[in-house]
Amino acid sequence: MNRAPNVTERYLDEATPRGASLMKREVVLPVLVLALLALVPLTGSAFYTEVVTKVMIMAMFAMSLDLLVGYTGLVSFGHAAFFGIGAYAYALLAPKTEAASLWLTLPAAIGMGAVAAAVIGLFVLRTKGIYFIMVTLAFAQMFYFVFHDTNLGGGSDGITIDFKLEAKLGDIALIDFGNSNQFYYFVLVLLVAAFLFLRTLLNSPLGRALQGIKVNEHRMRSLGYQVFWYKLASFTIAGTLAAFAGYLSAVQTGFANPEILSWHQSGNVLLMIILGGTGTLYGAIGGAFVFALLENIFEALTVHWQLLLGLTIILLVLFLPGGLSEFVARFISKPVEEHADDE
Repeated sequence: MNRAPNVTERYLDEATPRGASLMKREVVLPVLVLALLALVPLTGSAFYTEVVTKVMIMAMFAMSLDLLVGYTGLVSFGHAAFFGIGAYAYALLAPKTEAASLWLTLPAAIGMGAVAAAVIGLFVLRTKGIYFIMVTLAFAQMFYFVFHDTNLGGGSDGITIDFKLEAKLGDIALIDFGNSNQFYYFVLVLLVAAFLFLRTLLNSPLGRALQGIKVNEHRMRSLGYQVFWYKLASFTIAGTLAAFAGYLSAVQTGFANPEILSWHQSGNVLLMIILGGTGTLYGAIGGAFVFALLENIFEALTVHWQLLLGLTIILLVLFLPGGLSEFVARFISKPVEEHADDE
């Protein structure tokens, strides 16, 4: 059975000197990026700290969708529903007169996202292709109108959280969520944890089965795999991680409104993984940062910034279909190949 190879397997075998050199380069680049991210709060700019915090949250959201699109072959256009569920779970559970507890609201938000994803998955995974895309969009719009047109979600204005989250052990506050630097490092640690979790998952038998389903679903079924339940596991995990990202977004902004469940939000996160390259966790993270950068640049140029962004996506798909991760993979492997040629 063919499976989707990772970046290393495309170019070199890990056991060879060339492969070892490539592996070293692949480790150095992420460590360098992580070190740069750790330095952001040290610039002293609260604005840039909050902006990068927001982008890291969106990167977690993008990785959750990439688990579906890039590794399972399920293109969802309603993934924002789970992001919104996580945000609204926190907003609805937060007391009006005092700070909410991390130990209560976080498990509740994750649990609600997991249950919603599992139940919705039972229905939408019975469809395929364009029908799957449209059904996921329909479910997301249902949640959008539930929060937009009823008092549950505060209508179009949403819900405002008046007090910052608390994380206490007894009388000791572990994190000051009102401090942008502390919240930044909290999100950075969670981003790394989410990345490591997904990477471990994808290297597990479950992850290998999901990648096999993407490559050839019929063959996986003929080998005895219960394809539907594997897809449901992927859909549930992706929805849970998206709800987690939505929760963090609500904690940062202090409000939740229906727009975070709209199809625009689903479209934006889909563009992020297209920019970065589907089927690579690094690509999802990089795509989130590049999307935010392009959005800010184009917004400064014109009010019709979406047009410029759309043209950029079209050009990228035409000339670099693997996204920015393909460009980085070529850049990493090229020096290794030139060195091997010299030998």
